[in-house]
Amino acid sequence: MVQIETIETSGLGDRSYLATDGGVAVVVDPQRDIDRVLELVDKHGVRVTHVFETHIHNDYVTGGRELAERLGAAYVLSADDQVSYDRLGVGDGDVITTGALRIRALHTPGHTHHHLSYVLEDADGRPRAVFTGGSMLYGTTGRTDLVGREFTDELTHAQFASVRRLAAELPPETKVFPTHGFGSFCSATQASGQESTIGQEHQVNPALTLEEREYVDNLLAGLDAYPAYYARMAPINRRGPAPVDLSLPVQVDAAELRRRIEAGEWVVDLRDRRAFAAAHLAGSLGFELSTNFVTYLGWLYQWGTPLTLIGESEQQIAEARRELVRIGIDALAGMAVGDVAALADGEPLRSYPVTDFAGLAKAMAERDVHVLDARRNDERAAGGVAGSQHIPLHELRDRIDDVPAGELWVYCGSGYRASIAASVLDRPGRHVVLIDDSYDSARNAGLES
Repeated sequence: MVQIETIETSGLGDRSYLATDGGVAVVVDPQRDIDRVLELVDKHGVRVTHVFETHIHNDYVTGGRELAERLGAAYVLSADDQVSYDRLGVGDGDVITTGALRIRALHTPGHTHHHLSYVLEDADGRPRAVFTGGSMLYGTTGRTDLVGREFTDELTHAQFASVRRLAAELPPETKVFPTHGFGSFCSATQASGQESTIGQEHQVNPALTLEEREYVDNLLAGLDAYPAYYARMAPINRRGPAPVDLSLPVQVDAAELRRRIEAGEWVVDLRDRRAFAAAHLAGSLGFELSTNFVTYLGWLYQWGTPLTLIGESEQQIAEARRELVRIGIDALAGMAVGDVAALADGEPLRSYPVTDFAGLAKAMAERDVHVLDARRNDERAAGGVAGSQHIPLHELRDRIDDVPAGELWVYCGSGYRASIAASVLDRPGRHVVLIDDSYDSARNAGLES
């Protein structure tokens, strides 16, 4: 009996898969930190014969090539993708059989030009599951603007046709296993649910419920900014990523931390956003190590700038290191672990208050306060705090001079992005207040314009 195991990468909103018949196995779209796959292989006691890529990824550095080399497996991707290494190139209709697994490639362009979906069939050729990469997602489709703006309209029409093809050629009970759509910016709109079938997608997927023109218009209208680091991922994946390195960076002392901050290097504090607000090194940046850490650090990071991490423990540093290698940030300049007061090198720590939208409503009733909205454009379009200034977080470093000095209240949708914005803005002359609250509370407090 065929078993499919899911390997979740929640920080990037992606999934990888291992499918096995109990003796041999194949892997689909593995992330860079391949030790998770290797542990799963050992757990099942299987032999991996093939590693499949649905497409050249734009949102992460693949672990596929290294995994295939480590396991002596064939590395499979579209024959039409131009890469700098040997691989097993496949195209539409090609079938690979290994053990009791039979995998048929379907050309499903849209997310990229040469995107493939892989249909897992039984011995009689009946589809049981389909790995859809960035094509058919749960209740949505992959975005179509990552290859280049000049191709977006063409690829959006292609995406519509691809999803229609999957729905037409595969029986309703076929299980759908996408790579993107679990919070990934590779998704055109928010995905719905944690599992699905072709039959369920017939009922909810816009590529199947809308006419082509309406689908295309809606998708194009909904496309907003995506992380800046995406532009670096496909070139790395075409060249072939270097072997992954998850080792800890070198330790640095308090004096060296201060020197690095003063030199304009990135010193990133991984602690909880409220702990950072209560006490942090002047000039450091707060990126709480939680689900959205790597997306927003990668988005704001000035590529090539030396990066040093501050953490409460070596384990916290190791977790951040793992997240960062997934997007190709390999060269960490160092780490510092321990109590932040001991890392201050005798300099006073900085802090700022944390409140909620009820606190903001009280302050606004008492005096004029400047409020900054750090959410994306699509969120702002649905409403914002009355009178607030809107600068999306990913634009803040380039527009920091647009933010006035003095008292400044910062909010987003949940508090996470606002906490990063607050750390960027926390400099002499500004008195930052972090609103660590769900934006729903702003509506409930009557603050929305």
